[in-house]
Amino acid sequence: MTGTATRHLYLARHGEASPDGSGLTEAGRQATLLGRRLRDVPLAAVHHGPLPRAEQTARLIGAQLEDVPLHVSDAAGDYVPHLPDKGELPPESADLHLRFLAGATDEGRRNGPVLARRALDLFTGPVEGEQDRHELVVTHNFLVAWLVRDALHAPKWRWLGLDHGNAALTVIRYAPGRPVSLLVSNDMRHLPAELRWTGFVPEAHI
Repeated sequence: MTGTATRHLYLARHGEASPDGSGLTEAGRQATLLGRRLRDVPLAAVHHGPLPRAEQTARLIGAQLEDVPLHVSDAAGDYVPHLPDKGELPPESADLHLRFLAGATDEGRRNGPVLARRALDLFTGPVEGEQDRHELVVTHNFLVAWLVRDALHAPKWRWLGLDHGNAALTVIRYAPGRPVSLLVSNDMRHLPAELRWTGFVPEAHI
């Protein structure tokens, strides 16, 4: 990672989606509250995946911001970033993870890792210039997990099991000459209690 100024990367999973994935539920408009939280952040851009639930989330957030451009990016989409071999995985959970990943299509197996590498190129590392840069990526659980895993220098398979709530906020700082810092992870304090923990199984709610 090269660059002369600090990148502050803000990551948000889309709001709660309808069962068919065609858009957001009424609760999914929780994204508006995340937009309000980010009003005072000097965001240079909002990047979002191409699927309706990510695009609608980005637009709800963008409506709360002042003149921040929205950019659609396949690299911010919903895909499997890395398909591990059984030997990469902890023996006690290998079969569980492989069953979970068995539904990945051949196209997904080819394109997911390519998009994951592109996401690292586009969204991580310090930036060139004298000005720090603040960017928001509105995406899906898998990519948030992939980027957090990378920030922690964890093995590639470790995106598995890193879950994030709908409209939760994660912030990563990439400063020149310093280790990457995970400043905030899966933060939901901008959401009222009834809108927190959507995207998690009920027994995981706190």
